Amino acid sequence: MEARVMMPEVQKRQVFFLCVFLGMSWAGTEPLRYFVAEETERETFLANLANDLGLGVGELSARGSRVISDENIRFLLFKPLTGDLLLNEKLDREELCGPREPCVLPFQLLLEKPFQIFRAELWVRDINDHSPVFLDRETTLKILESTTPGATFLLESAQDSDVGINNLRNYTISSNAYFHINVRDSGEGNVYPELVLDAVLDREKVSELNLTLTALDGGSPPRSGTALIRILVLDINDNIPEFVQSLYKVQVPEDSPVGSLVVAVSARDLDTGTNGEIVYAFFYATEVILKTFRINSTSGKLYLKAELNYEAIQTYTLTIQAKDGGGLSGKCTVVVHVTDINDNPPELLMSSLTSPIAENSPETVVAVFRIRDRDSGNNAKMVCSIQDHLPFVLKPSVQNFYTLVTERPLDRESQAEYNITITVTDLGTPRLKTQHNITVTVSDVNDNAPAFSQTTYTLRVRENNSPALHIGSVSATDRDSGANAQVTYSLLPPADPQLPLASLVSINADNGQLFALRSLDYEALQAFEFGVRAADRGSPALSSQARVRVLVLDDNDNAPFVLYPPQNGSAPCTELVPRAAEAGYLVTKVVAVDGDSGQNAWLSYQLLKATEPGLFGVWAHNGEVRTARLLSERDAVKHRLVVLVKDNGEPPRSASVTLHVLLVDGFSQPYLPLPEVAAAEARADPLTVYLVVALASVSSLFLFSVLVFVAVRLCRRSRAASAGRCSGPEGHFPGHLVDVSGAGTLSQSYQYEVCLRGGSGTSEFKFLKPIIPNLQFQSTRREVEEYPSFQNDLGF
Repeated sequence: MEARVMMPEVQKRQVFFLCVFLGMSWAGTEPLRYFVAEETERETFLANLANDLGLGVGELSARGSRVISDENIRFLLFKPLTGDLLLNEKLDREELCGPREPCVLPFQLLLEKPFQIFRAELWVRDINDHSPVFLDRETTLKILESTTPGATFLLESAQDSDVGINNLRNYTISSNAYFHINVRDSGEGNVYPELVLDAVLDREKVSELNLTLTALDGGSPPRSGTALIRILVLDINDNIPEFVQSLYKVQVPEDSPVGSLVVAVSARDLDTGTNGEIVYAFFYATEVILKTFRINSTSGKLYLKAELNYEAIQTYTLTIQAKDGGGLSGKCTVVVHVTDINDNPPELLMSSLTSPIAENSPETVVAVFRIRDRDSGNNAKMVCSIQDHLPFVLKPSVQNFYTLVTERPLDRESQAEYNITITVTDLGTPRLKTQHNITVTVSDVNDNAPAFSQTTYTLRVRENNSPALHIGSVSATDRDSGANAQVTYSLLPPADPQLPLASLVSINADNGQLFALRSLDYEALQAFEFGVRAADRGSPALSSQARVRVLVLDDNDNAPFVLYPPQNGSAPCTELVPRAAEAGYLVTKVVAVDGDSGQNAWLSYQLLKATEPGLFGVWAHNGEVRTARLLSERDAVKHRLVVLVKDNGEPPRSASVTLHVLLVDGFSQPYLPLPEVAAAEARADPLTVYLVVALASVSSLFLFSVLVFVAVRLCRRSRAASAGRCSGPEGHFPGHLVDVSGAGTLSQSYQYEVCLRGGSGTSEFKFLKPIIPNLQFQSTRREVEEYPSFQNDLGF
């Protein structure tokens, strides 16, 4: 057994088909025959099937053997462990087979592993357990006294249910001087008695005789039955009725309705009067004939009294007597042949059924069954089929056995259950069919990995969230069932080893819900990705992966930061404006950034406070501070402006910056008169020249004083000066102040150099003069590193 279990699958299949082939060839040989006498006691030992078939001890049990019979009569008891075949109950041969001889009960021995069938027969022998019986215990015969010796009178036959030698064999009659018994053979294995007249009757001497008729069977010891024969001697009636035919043969379909005409017999009598009046009747008919037929006593028409059944009785033989009024009678024989009609649907007898079947299994036997039809001829021929488009096939075997096997490996995920209808149709007219429904379920094998609903998930979470916040879910489904479909989730190691994924998110292993473990900061981490694995609990486990991208949404948690003018706590930077400046003159530009993004970083500017309202204005979108009107001599020299920078967040955040503006006079080169023009005017008018020289001297002295004052103030702010840098008496001015075009909050790009150039012979003051228009703004390394979002806005 262990060797068979460990055989490869291909060898198992070869052994299976070999055994089926051998089973079919063995089933075609002569069946095994076993004999038992009827009325034998229950559990009587009949045979040992293992020895008769040459099988080893215990092999019948291991191969799943059982005994089945065509009639489903459990008259046998089979013990697979020993192979003994016992009688399961007392058998009554007459009940099982009736008059049929021999009485053969076929059965089969079915072996399932591998499939094999052996035919066998149980022959039931008759014992003499029934005595002959006369249906009529008394018979009256009317015999004319003119009857000549040698005349015969047919008497009623006795009935004996036994067969063979135990059946009826002889008749005797009680001793008398007028009659003896002559035993006749009907030619069909039955004997009937004839009463033979030995001497002339004389009614005047003997008007009545009572004789005892004894029927004897051939058993040992013989059994007997008796009937009384009463003989009445009549006056002369010298003509007996004669039938037109001595033998009538007729065929009647088994579905003929009750009351239908079978045949009409006719007899005639040459006598007249009561001696010529004929009455028809059955002559000693059996009980079955009396239940099935009736005859009209005056017309001789034979009618059906009950339904016919071809499968039970195919032929009826009736003896009809025509008796006249004088007591004379004639006889004829009617043979009724019952013709078969297709009135029995096929039958399906299921022997074994296997369900459920594991998916992906190779060819598997699902069911073993056999079919039969109790009709005959074409009415008993059958075809067997199942529905189309099913992964199953029917394979015929011997003795109308079929096996239902899988045609290909099954897939539970495609279909977990099959309702199979086995249809058996005969070839009769009309065709009859039987349908048998079986349900085959497919058990699951872990052959499907979990599948995510999306290959990539994008989740959004606002910064500054609370810890353990539920930020979203991933979902995977498994087409398998049971433990093979139970999905657990886990995080995959991040591709970037620098990403602290374990401290950022966690996942619920049961439902795939994702949680943020700590508060996130958009300015530090805008987005991150990680992988999620979904694994089932099958053996072996299968898994799949999906990517999750988490986008951190910005919150307005950063106020604007002013880059220029610098807010580093040093002396304020003073902006110089010439009094000759026209309206809209660019004084300076406030440059600010916001660490947030989107609309939280959209900045607007407004003038919050001014020393002299209406003199200066701030452009809301780019922070440019310009003069609102022409300057006059009455305007104060020093002005203090407070500019408010506000973002567009909700709620908005803001910052303010203070600007110091100094109005100066005579420093813009375009507003000084040219030396050539002054010389020409001096030559033209000496007085005018003197006035001009005097005015220039006073103005130069005033301007020089102002410049000395401003330079002292600037030098106090910053003592360090280098080549290419601007220094002044009051402090340090940044050399480059620009805003990137199209980035941040500025709409144009500027670069200004505001300085007093040392070593100049004319001590020229360069005031807000554009050096290189549209040059990209470069902030200090400290400012860029401190404000990464500003670095992004500037395109670094």
